[in-house]
Amino acid sequence: MTSPLLPLLTRRIALGGPISIATFMAEALGHPAHGYYITRDPLGVMGDFTTAPEISQMFGEMVGVWLADCWLRLGSPDPVTLVELGPGRGTLMADALRATRRVPGFHAALRLALVETSPALRSRQAANLEGYDPHWHDNLAEVPAGPMLMVANEFFDALPIRQFVQGPRGWAERKVGLDETGALTFMLEPAPMAAALHPVFADPRIPTGAVAELCPAGIGVAREIGQRLAANPGAALLIDYGYAGPAIGDTLQALRAHRMVPVLEAPGLADLTAHVDFTALAQVAQQAGAEAHPGPGRTIDQGDWLRAMGIEARATALSRQATPQQTATIAAALIRLIDPGRMGRLFKAIALTSPGFGPPAGFPA
Repeated sequence: MTSPLLPLLTRRIALGGPISIATFMAEALGHPAHGYYITRDPLGVMGDFTTAPEISQMFGEMVGVWLADCWLRLGSPDPVTLVELGPGRGTLMADALRATRRVPGFHAALRLALVETSPALRSRQAANLEGYDPHWHDNLAEVPAGPMLMVANEFFDALPIRQFVQGPRGWAERKVGLDETGALTFMLEPAPMAAALHPVFADPRIPTGAVAELCPAGIGVAREIGQRLAANPGAALLIDYGYAGPAIGDTLQALRAHRMVPVLEAPGLADLTAHVDFTALAQVAQQAGAEAHPGPGRTIDQGDWLRAMGIEARATALSRQATPQQTATIAAALIRLIDPGRMGRLFKAIALTSPGFGPPAGFPA
């Protein structure tokens, strides 16, 4: 399949020069006519990737327990805005709400706000969340202020990044340009002001050829979350694949039909992601006035968090009323979610809370 976005990007670069990887990602994922997330539902076996909520209802149920527990610890504010960033098909939220329907007063207090730009996914979310009166927003800034509960699962990994490469004469930014045939290619442009962007660029121990990544969009969202939590009671759960940074390495990847493909091959037709620097998110949220858990420069593995939330007991309970085939499916899903060799260690979690909240459920003191 030919990418309809490719000639538009090629012409833009030919006229204006190389573009940053952040600009390339923003166009490839969010172009209003040809962006990857704008034009399709990318999830599931027939899509390009599968997220934890699509693997098992247990994942969303554990998130629901976490959200309800935070609400109770906050003093049961009514109303409270329940925000999900990048809700996918709405599966996680539907499972979370089903699991908490018997928490007295919880659902009556909720005002459901979904931050989603994809018309295709908004349609799926509306079907899955019928009866919960969801309201959609293009960005977090549109969500009304006030007490807030938030979940962001595999949201930050799709935000545009910039890449820098350490060379013999200092740092250069990796950009997307055109080769002699007019095809998209990576190229380097000197970045003499890189040291002002992040302390990592001033580290003399970084070897030549090393790649450093920054995610300005993610930093902006984390700062806004921190500001909201500093101004009003609340808690936010962030789960994604990533690391406690700063870390050096090229993590940008493209995925199509559940397989890795070249990043520049078909803009708009493949998912683009990069690993999340949780330390950077936590630091900026703290600077804005929020608390970060489990603490500066630390994360908790998804598997450990799910175990702490009781997913193994939930799997046992589900299996009691299941057929042998269903029991095998539950067991396989549990392993996929918590095993260190699967998603259990690759995916990390942090929590951001209003000041004085203390460690939320599933996070160490």
